[in-house]
Amino acid sequence: LNQGVHFRGDARAADIGWKALAVNLSDLAAMGAEPAWCTLSLSLPQADIAWLDAFLDGFLALADLHGVALVGGDTTRGPLSICVTVHGFVEPGRALRRDGARVGDDVWIAGMPGHAAAALALRGLRTDVAPVDGVDIEAVAMFEAALARPVPQVALGRALGGRASSAIDISDGLLTDLAHVARASHVAMRIDVDCLPISVSLDRTFNSDARRRLQTTGGDDYVLAFTADAGLRAQMHSLPEAPARIGAVLAGTGVQAVDGEGRVWSAPYIGYVHFTDDGKTGTTL
Repeated sequence: LNQGVHFRGDARAADIGWKALAVNLSDLAAMGAEPAWCTLSLSLPQADIAWLDAFLDGFLALADLHGVALVGGDTTRGPLSICVTVHGFVEPGRALRRDGARVGDDVWIAGMPGHAAAALALRGLRTDVAPVDGVDIEAVAMFEAALARPVPQVALGRALGGRASSAIDISDGLLTDLAHVARASHVAMRIDVDCLPISVSLDRTFNSDARRRLQTTGGDDYVLAFTADAGLRAQMHSLPEAPARIGAVLAGTGVQAVDGEGRVWSAPYIGYVHFTDDGKTGTTL
């Protein structure tokens, strides 16, 4: 994670520590793995002991929740940058991959995407959406918490082993990340944006078009999206976190978004792309 890209200079050190580990645990969750240990390398502009203590408080709090041991790493002087590597285990034949989606599979998502993007929008960092008048303070707190302290779905990832045909965590935006799965699996997907689970807070804070944009292109959600055989729908109710069925895997290429009436819905851009000037792309899915 790099200051100015993944977090602002005024972000709380404890939140940075939590998120630095959380995003890596989310990657393991998307593979169905059980995390075990990690390394941490820090580039710091100066040795600020109070900042380091707070950073480690957040980092180790999440590590303890998942039984992850910090076994080593490195420190150096330079611009603030954080590199975490998490190692874990998964049983043979139960690893979740991006290339296993099959025509006829359902597409699912666990969690409510769009909250982290809503926090950025309320800060004025998403210029394509605007909130309605009278934003609720509790809604702001919910959105900020989603951005600062995402909760990796490790237990869900473990439960999806042997059930899901493919999986990915939503970091760059739902449409962008599902496009990675579709491309790796040589399939197409159709997503009903009106089937995405939505919180009361998001519903009250933004109009329908803004909500769709935040939920499909926002990123920083770190919730799992996955595909599974349609015959396994009944099993989804027993998962640690109840997912929502949002679409289907089809023959072809790309990802198409439609509304609840089947009309094609297009976003102004599809999600975050790291090596563009503004981090956005309008590339066809």
